Amino acid sequence: MTTSAGADAEPTYEITPFTVDVAQADLDDLRGRLTDTRWPDELPDAGWTHGVPLGYLRELAEYWRTAYDWRVHEARLNSFPQFTTRIDGQNIHFLHVRSPEPDALPLILTHGWPGSIVEFFDVIGPLTDPRRHGGDPAQAFHLVIPSIPGYGLSGPTREAGWNVRRIAAAWAELMRRLRYARYGAQGGDWGSAISRELGVMDAQHVVGVHLNNVIALPSGDPAELAVLTDDEKSRLASLDHYMNELSGYMRIQSTRPQTLAYALTDSPVGQLAWIVEKFKEWTDSEGFPEDSVDRDRMLTNVMVYWLTGTAGSSARLYREAALSFGKPEPSTVPTGVAVFPRDITRPVRRFVERDNTVVHWQEYDRGGHFAAMEVPDLLVSDVRRFFDRLRRRPGS
Repeated sequence: MTTSAGADAEPTYEITPFTVDVAQADLDDLRGRLTDTRWPDELPDAGWTHGVPLGYLRELAEYWRTAYDWRVHEARLNSFPQFTTRIDGQNIHFLHVRSPEPDALPLILTHGWPGSIVEFFDVIGPLTDPRRHGGDPAQAFHLVIPSIPGYGLSGPTREAGWNVRRIAAAWAELMRRLRYARYGAQGGDWGSAISRELGVMDAQHVVGVHLNNVIALPSGDPAELAVLTDDEKSRLASLDHYMNELSGYMRIQSTRPQTLAYALTDSPVGQLAWIVEKFKEWTDSEGFPEDSVDRDRMLTNVMVYWLTGTAGSSARLYREAALSFGKPEPSTVPTGVAVFPRDITRPVRRFVERDNTVVHWQEYDRGGHFAAMEVPDLLVSDVRRFFDRLRRRPGS
C-alpha cells in the first residue's frame, strides 16, 4: 500500500501528518486477481452452514471488481486528520479529530478484528460535533482513533509480544503525547479488552471505560451456576454456541496465524470470505451481511486488510493473547456496558461485575457486534449518556 507522509523519516516522539494514497498498480493488481479467481465447489443447499455460500461470494466479488470504487472511500478516510508516530518501536497510525467545542472530553476509540478504523466513520461527526447533529454541545468529544498494531496502517508488527497489555500501554503513551491528561476509552471486540486494560494501567488519567462487547466467563463455582436465572442460562448458552460453532477462526489465528497468512495475503477472495463470514454471523442480519452493514463500507474494511497485507499480523494478536491469558486484574475505573442482542454473546451482568466497576448497563433490542457500523445512533447515545456523569466528576 503506497502512502504519503509529511516527512521521510520520523524521530521517536514525532507525530507526523499522514495521507492515504494507494498506487493505481495495487488496484489494478486486485482487479486482475479477482478476475482470475479459482473458485471451489460446494454442497447443494448448504446455505451458510459450511461457511460463505459460493453464489453469494461470487456476486460480491464481482461487485467488488466492477462497481466498488476505492477512491471514493479513500477520500472519505482522508477527510479526517490522520497521523503516525512510533511507540515502543512500532509505527502507530491514528485519526485525531478534535471537536469545535473547547471543553470536549478526549475519548480514544479502539476497533477489533476483523474491523478497522473504518468502523467509526458514522460516529465521528455526532461525537465530535453534537451541535451540528442535533445533540447537546456539552456532550462533545475530541476523538483519537488508532489502528491496532499489526492492523491496517499500523501494520505489520515486526516483533513478538504485542499483546493486549502492550497495546494498552502504547495507547496511554499516545494520549500523553497528545497532551490529554484526562480522557475516556471506548471499544468493542479487541477494543473492549484493550480499553479495559487501559483503564486498569492508566487509572489516574482514564475517567471511564465504555464497552460494547464483553465476554465474561463463569468462575467455576457450582454455587454460582446454581442460582442462574433462565435469561442468564440463555446467555451462557450463546457463549457455548460461539465456542463450539463460531470460533474456528480464533483457534486457527491463536495457533497458526502464519500458515493462514499465505492464503489470505495471496487471494483477495480468500480475505473477503474470511471477513465477510463474520459480518454475517455476528450482526443483526437475517439473510446477508448487507442487512445490517452497508456493502461498500464492508468492502472498505476488507480493503484495509488487503491493501496493507496485514491478514497475518492482525491474526497474531490472537496468539499473543493466548500466550498471555490469565485472570483479569480488577478494574476500579467506572465502566459502562452496552449490550446488543445479536452480538457474539450477551454477557451475564453479575459475571462482568466481578472484575469491573460497572456503573452503567444498557440493553438494546437491535444491533450486533459491529455496533458503530450497524447502529451508530444507539452507540452514540449510550456513549454520551455514560460519560455525562463522568465529565465533571468531583476530584477529577
